[in-house]
Amino acid sequence: MQDTLLIVEDQFIEANNLKIILLKADYRVLPIARSVDDALEIIEKQVPDLVLLDIFLKGERTGIDLAHILKARGIAFVYLSANSDKSVFTAAKMTGPYGFLIKPFRERDVLAMLDIAWYHHTQKAMVRENEAKQKSPASTAGRDRELKKIVGDSEPVHEVLRNVETVADTNVPVLLLGESGTGKELVARLIHDLSPRRAAKLVVVDCAAMPPHLIESELFGHEKGSFTGAVEKRIGKFEQASGGTVFLDEIGELPLDLQVKFLRVLQEMEIEPIGGKRKKVDIRILAATNRNLEEEMGSGRFRMDLYYRLNIFPIHLPALRERPTDILPLAAHFLEMQTARFSKHVTGFSEEVKQKLLSYHWPGNVRELENLITRAILLCQGEQINEVQIPKMHLMGAHDNELKVKTMTESEREHILNALRQCNWKIYGPGGAAELLAINASTLKSRMKKLGI
Repeated sequence: MQDTLLIVEDQFIEANNLKIILLKADYRVLPIARSVDDALEIIEKQVPDLVLLDIFLKGERTGIDLAHILKARGIAFVYLSANSDKSVFTAAKMTGPYGFLIKPFRERDVLAMLDIAWYHHTQKAMVRENEAKQKSPASTAGRDRELKKIVGDSEPVHEVLRNVETVADTNVPVLLLGESGTGKELVARLIHDLSPRRAAKLVVVDCAAMPPHLIESELFGHEKGSFTGAVEKRIGKFEQASGGTVFLDEIGELPLDLQVKFLRVLQEMEIEPIGGKRKKVDIRILAATNRNLEEEMGSGRFRMDLYYRLNIFPIHLPALRERPTDILPLAAHFLEMQTARFSKHVTGFSEEVKQKLLSYHWPGNVRELENLITRAILLCQGEQINEVQIPKMHLMGAHDNELKVKTMTESEREHILNALRQCNWKIYGPGGAAELLAINASTLKSRMKKLGI
């Protein structure tokens, strides 16, 4: 291994200890820089493959200042820091590092972070190469048809679609971020349908819906007799998706012990069924969460190395309230779709209904809008929808400033309670709250438990 690294660190002992770790691992290390000016002087003579950069440096310019210069020159970097100040971390994160190494340095942490950084760097280069490719007219027409599956003409939606087009043709893992009901699974399916793997399977796994003691068997499979109750061999989801794509919804719910095993899948494309031998798999990983994974890392519920493996190409899906110009086009789309489904002749909305739709806060996002339109169609007696059942507490009007802003947890709890009341507290089956909210019943039960319902 002859990758060239530059250490930018003003503390001699820490810099020297880090250099020893890198030399032992067969990296080529340039002379240690103790300031931004030192680093720039070295880089002018030889450009390193990666810079290990202390956030706080002596002198007028900090590591964050140098990071902006490195980013402009296309040089990869990882931050070194002993500081846990949130504002500093936020400012550093905005510069686009490949990771953070916390002092004092441990050899295994340093080497693991470098492995992740190289992986990020390689995969991002693939994305850039794909972005530069010229697509044929026929291919462009096909992609346009697929992209129209995402309804909306707002800038946030266009940003999502641009990201989808950029990453679809690669094998880069994609992390879909956003609130519940924003369409993460729909975007995952779009990425798969636009990818070279489109002819193979897209296997969807809801990590929140699976009982913890069954998740490993579901994902990795097991051999017959490997544990009590294993009366026959089971092929896991990863192996079922061979040649295709695995979409792991609610990845933040994955238990810590399985996060380690999933990391091997991302790193080595290798699985180990319960009671079986390791085997290679050919899959692409898409994952989604409505949790803040950085907060989950801070609380020890999500592994840092797994986060950086997944977070190579994040796509944020905007909440419906962030794209208000899309509300009525989406409502019209669901109206057309559901009237055909129920064979009803409903052609539009009254002006009063349109205003109600536009003034609602939509804590349940696009999924909630679809469910509301479905209910309105079923209750409609004529050709026009004149009434929709919107909770009054969420209507946004002249008295908004007098209302207390709810947290996401409060809004989610309230939303679930409203659904339960509308369904007479029925959870399962037709007409139940799970169906109304368009989520798996076990997922709903899990959320109710966490929210104290």
